[in-house]
Amino acid sequence: MAQRALIVGGGIGGMSTAISLRKQGIEVDLIDLDPQWRVYGAGITITGATLRAFKALGILDAVMAQAYTGEGIQICDVNGHPLHRVPTPVAAGSDTPGCGGIMRPILHKILSALTLELGTQVRLGLTVDAIDSDAHGVSVKLSNGEAARYDLLVGADGVFSRVRTLLFPDAPRPQYTGQCIWRIVAPRPASIERRHFFLGGPAKVGLTPVSSTEMYMFYLETTPKRVPLPESELPRELHRLLDGYGGILSEIREGLGAHSQVVLRPLEGFLLPRPWQKGRAILIGDAAHPTTPQLASGAGLAVEDGLVLAEEVARASDVETAFDCFMKRRYERCRLVVENSLEIGRLEQLRAPPEAQTRIVKESLEVLAQPV
Repeated sequence: MAQRALIVGGGIGGMSTAISLRKQGIEVDLIDLDPQWRVYGAGITITGATLRAFKALGILDAVMAQAYTGEGIQICDVNGHPLHRVPTPVAAGSDTPGCGGIMRPILHKILSALTLELGTQVRLGLTVDAIDSDAHGVSVKLSNGEAARYDLLVGADGVFSRVRTLLFPDAPRPQYTGQCIWRIVAPRPASIERRHFFLGGPAKVGLTPVSSTEMYMFYLETTPKRVPLPESELPRELHRLLDGYGGILSEIREGLGAHSQVVLRPLEGFLLPRPWQKGRAILIGDAAHPTTPQLASGAGLAVEDGLVLAEEVARASDVETAFDCFMKRRYERCRLVVENSLEIGRLEQLRAPPEAQTRIVKESLEVLAQPV
């Protein structure tokens, strides 16, 4: 059985893997390039399957105490008039809610606290510069010149993964999908009892509650890849984009100003062909299957990756077998999320009828509710 692991990347997937491996009694070092171990972005949406994964990880109570959980997605027209509701099925074998939302910094705080509590050795301002795997372990050279050896290495360092480049220098690179996502956090009125999608306008707009008092709005803009805008210009540009939307979206638009913290990101994604492992090093999360947010499953897949990897490492007689079993359990599920998210994004860009977009959402959530 493996005794010592290195995890590269201290995001959701890396911390989930550290927590899961430590619960199996494996010594874990976790390194992250950011010396402050910061988290970026606004809120994230949580599916029922992700809540099930949080429960298995041991953080569900902490998440539910500080987040929103509920069920269903309310589909509306551009003026906020209800059209129909998409169910969010409860994950099979679980008593968790069907969906939710949480602020990224709060989730990071919950995960990092448990990561440290379980004894993971966290080192910041570091990445890997070289990886050499053999039949007995993996040797690494860190970016500070230090050399170390482990039984296995997990690359959880995100969409532009350094580990992926070292393991698979000819791997495909993330591709811009044709959409940018705008996000802003706003006060949550009592009328927003669940997630909302506003369809039929120039872009898909959504609202996700993230606590009892806050929600975040996203706007999926179809556009050639934007030149980065100064932060001071983002509220004015989002105000322009929201022209023509009524109801609560009009209220959010009129509330935009210099005080507003608007986040703008291009959407990029791809599915790394199998295998995701080479010797005793393996990729998980966005390093292997970065997805766009249409199915709200990127974070959930990363947590599941960590849980499944730890289960297989503990069960198998050797690391290579554990990696093979991990791939058998994970590849098709991750493929479904990546490909269906990209397809929904394509339909959004074509301004396809709302029913065509929401059908794929409904069908995908039903599959994701099945056992991992």
